[in-house]
Amino acid sequence: MAQPTPARTDRDWWRSAVIYQVYVRSFADGDGDGTGDLAGVRARLPYLADLGIDALWFTPWYLSPLKDGGYDVADYRTIDPAFGTLAEAEKLIAEARDLGIRTIVDIVPNHVSDQHHWFRAALAGGPERELFHFRRGRGDHGELPPNDWRSQFGGPAWSRLPDGGWYLHLFAPEQPDLNWSHPAVRQEHEDILRFWFERGVAGIRVDSAALLVKDPRLPDFVEGRDRHPYVDRDELHDIYRSWRTVADAYGGIFVGEVWLPDTERFTRYLRPDELHTAFNFSFLACPWDARRLRASIDETLTRHAPVGAPATWVLCNHDVTRTVTRYGREHTAFDFATKAFGIPTDLALGTRRARAAALLSLALPGAVYIYQGEELGLPEADIPHDRVQDPMYFRSGGTDPGRDGCRVPLPWAAEAPYAGFGSHVEPWLPQPADWPGYAADRQARDPGSMLSLYRAALRIRRATSGFGDTPLTWLPAPDDVLAFARADGLICVVNLADTPARLPAHSRLLLVSGPLDDHGHLPRDTAAWLRA
Repeated sequence: MAQPTPARTDRDWWRSAVIYQVYVRSFADGDGDGTGDLAGVRARLPYLADLGIDALWFTPWYLSPLKDGGYDVADYRTIDPAFGTLAEAEKLIAEARDLGIRTIVDIVPNHVSDQHHWFRAALAGGPERELFHFRRGRGDHGELPPNDWRSQFGGPAWSRLPDGGWYLHLFAPEQPDLNWSHPAVRQEHEDILRFWFERGVAGIRVDSAALLVKDPRLPDFVEGRDRHPYVDRDELHDIYRSWRTVADAYGGIFVGEVWLPDTERFTRYLRPDELHTAFNFSFLACPWDARRLRASIDETLTRHAPVGAPATWVLCNHDVTRTVTRYGREHTAFDFATKAFGIPTDLALGTRRARAAALLSLALPGAVYIYQGEELGLPEADIPHDRVQDPMYFRSGGTDPGRDGCRVPLPWAAEAPYAGFGSHVEPWLPQPADWPGYAADRQARDPGSMLSLYRAALRIRRATSGFGDTPLTWLPAPDDVLAFARADGLICVVNLADTPARLPAHSRLLLVSGPLDDHGHLPRDTAAWLRA
């Protein structure tokens, strides 16, 4: 059982933290209604402390119609009743802190829910219309959208109102985009930051951080020809510099969701007076290939170095196919992280690789994010078509299976109804029939389980600064073998070759993702931590 331990007090805790992502709706159901909630999280805090994490990142827990899994926020100062209350959130933040775990909350500044009081007032013709992007349509009778922009979820980025006007939404129609050129929008979000910092959160994760500002002309856009009208606009940096002033006043930090292929443009967001960190999507999307993984690691460290920002490493999140499933597929004709129907998967292979990838990511310089259920080795779940809830599925006309497969409620107890997620009410998404086999209670008793591997790795990582925010040095190694040294004589070796690999000279084998062969060599798709 976890014992209360003081939270790390160093100001730079975030530079080497292990941060666990909680998708509240699917984590644990405390009141038995089939939906995960804050009561469920509070009950599982000892489990999270035993795991050995430094912080929790909560995806949106605010009042929401849940048209996009909570990323359609109706009120940032209210917890959705399905999850609990604001008082309960404050208790959770404090209780986690007592166990040495900080809290990071999510904000979604690009848009709000169509049920937000601003948008309702705007539809009624109030001055709040200036807080959004309303335009007349094109065509003889305004029957065409104002421009050719496409929604991230498929289809036009515009919806028409009964009065004939149109409003912009880069995501679902229920998520109208805010007008960030209006000072009220900026002031409101700075007030939201203060609201949550004052309730004890240690950080803020910024959703779609590069999309907020739009070209005021709202022009048509041709990829490769025109400057992008809403991605990575220069005006964003003034917004984040202002936010940084707010965060610094509370000792808080930011992590941005910034998808940008241009290294120089990406790095700008991590200057010392802007965001503290940003997610590393190139590593997440990299296939199980030694050369490409090393190139991603090198590029990541190189682009962070000029601004002194730590890298972040993540294998999975609530938007991409789970690691075990991805690594069990042959990746040739599609992007590595893309959802797709009917792709053959070798789960034994995927699990072996996911175990090795866990040790790889946890040994790299910087911070690490773990999506809930990754420590259990959960695969992607197949959701029956009549149970799918993700708008990506519906907006794509059913060609994209959506993200529900990585959001299925967690299995906690093998012998309990619905694998211990709640009580006797079916969870909001159906669990696969084999989910009890992945249950946390069963894995906790198995020293060879994925959970035991994560616990052991996090104990070692926490007990030494060698795997923290310190330099990485590549070691000589055969083709398709990654080997690097960290501080304090720590070494990580990952074998992606077809044949076993000799381990470099070492005094002690600290941890291995799978058994060594009879000759003491590292088998394929296996990783080891060594002491030189």
